[in-house]
Amino acid sequence: MLHIGSSCQYFLYTGDTDMRKGFDSLCGIISSLMELNALNGAVYIFINKKRTQVKLLLWEGDGLSLYHKRLESGTYERPLIKENEAACMIAPRQLHFILQGIALQKIQYRKRYKKIA
Repeated sequence: MLHIGSSCQYFLYTGDTDMRKGFDSLCGIISSLMELNALNGAVYIFINKKRTQVKLLLWEGDGLSLYHKRLESGTYERPLIKENEAACMIAPRQLHFILQGIALQKIQYRKRYKKIA
């Protein structure tokens, strides 16, 4: 089951993804283009060119899970990324905002205490 929590890492593939791709093809993108390991417990996020579909791939210890969502109207927003970067790490709340359709550029965070390690 998909859990969006702070204990996991989230990597967004910055290229456009053909949504016909399955487990093996997405793992190929992760290893060859993103240069990461699909079996490390992170969640990998893929968005199609039209930004109407999203796939999330994650390793759950005994197998891969794939979450696929297609919007009936509207689009998913991608966070701002550096050029020529195949993958970018995003925060769990950014993923939540993307899936809920909340505009990432208009969110303002208020100052909070953060303990420095």
